[in-house]
Amino acid sequence: MVQILMIYLASIVYVVMASCFFHEWLVFFLADQDMDSEQRLFSIVILVIATLLWPIVVPFAYLELLKFHKKHKNTVDLLVNIPKTGSHDE
Repeated sequence: MVQILMIYLASIVYVVMASCFFHEWLVFFLADQDMDSEQRLFSIVILVIATLLWPIVVPFAYLELLKFHKKHKNTVDLLVNIPKTGSHDE
């Protein structure tokens, strides 16, 4: 009984996370106005594959993000520490 419950719980988490990733990635793809229809179709196919395989894709994407951050650490730190102007919190 506990094993079945764990399988259902894992399945629910998988589907919820997949739908969240799909939505975020779809918004990202649709915002790119430079793609033609053929590239957009190919991107949607890749999006579906990446969504189905998100437990593999996300850790690799995170590793790439870390590598990028290490390579461009000074620039990233400058952008993160830019003081916000026009703030009404003062």
